[in-house]
Amino acid sequence: MGTPHLAFASPRVLPRPSSLRGRVVVLDVAFAATVGTSVSFEATTRPFLDGLGDRLAAWVDHHDHERHVDFAGDRRFVLATKAVHGACPEMITPELVRTVGPIDTICAHVDLDGLYAAAKWALGGVEPYPGADDDARAVDTRTGTPGPIATRIDHALRARFRDDQLKRAVVWWLVGGMKPGAHGDVIDEAAREFEVRAQGTAALAARFAIKGRVAWVDSAQSPLPFDKTDLLLAGQARAPVAMVKDSGQLTIAAAFGSGWDFVRLLDLGGGMPTRVTVPESRFVEALRRINEAPAPAPTGEPVERVD
Repeated sequence: MGTPHLAFASPRVLPRPSSLRGRVVVLDVAFAATVGTSVSFEATTRPFLDGLGDRLAAWVDHHDHERHVDFAGDRRFVLATKAVHGACPEMITPELVRTVGPIDTICAHVDLDGLYAAAKWALGGVEPYPGADDDARAVDTRTGTPGPIATRIDHALRARFRDDQLKRAVVWWLVGGMKPGAHGDVIDEAAREFEVRAQGTAALAARFAIKGRVAWVDSAQSPLPFDKTDLLLAGQARAPVAMVKDSGQLTIAAAFGSGWDFVRLLDLGGGMPTRVTVPESRFVEALRRINEAPAPAPTGEPVERVD
């Protein structure tokens, strides 16, 4: 198999199927949850699936969604929940890669979890370095402490989250053995930019307001760039649930294993139970539902899985 083509996606922003070459594997991309009236499984994920048709070789994902059951009989879909698999790379094994066979394109989620999954697939199901799966889980669940390689990449990606050149550099740097060179230089440059964003994050973190169980802040209060993940974590240090208003959207998060399931609470259909994004217009409703909900029972770490 030659070097696969790389493409990047998120649940709500999928590439045109015609832009993806040959047989395609989709990694760490959740089925779209219902957000407003324009984004849903039927409006977003289904057309992508139909467009790929028989060219879809595998879809591997670990995000909860009510439509997983629809694909239980299709061996191309390797689907789990966040509680069973905290990150996607650990689901990719040499046996799975061999079973799927030659592919032409890897379509991966845009975060570290997705890029590590892409690198592992390109390496035949083998970790790019010992402990890479654990690092991906630590970053994606925000529990535990990732190692220096993952921390560097995580910072770089959060500084330039829309930069596809950086995402390609991460994958090929991992696949190539993490040697010095152009790919590593791109990662280092972006990681340095993260330190600048940290200043904006700290400024906004000082502005959290507490409403019952929720710490919330409006990013319009600061002109500086900021890191949303770190801002949400700062909010969770002040209250069980954090909310960040940003560009017309409301991101809501609680600690992994806390027992909060915002997908169900806000009737979203799918996604990561402890972190969701909804239109800003649902702010008052979300506050009310969270503060009126029964106290959740902590779920702890991901359960032991049976492979």
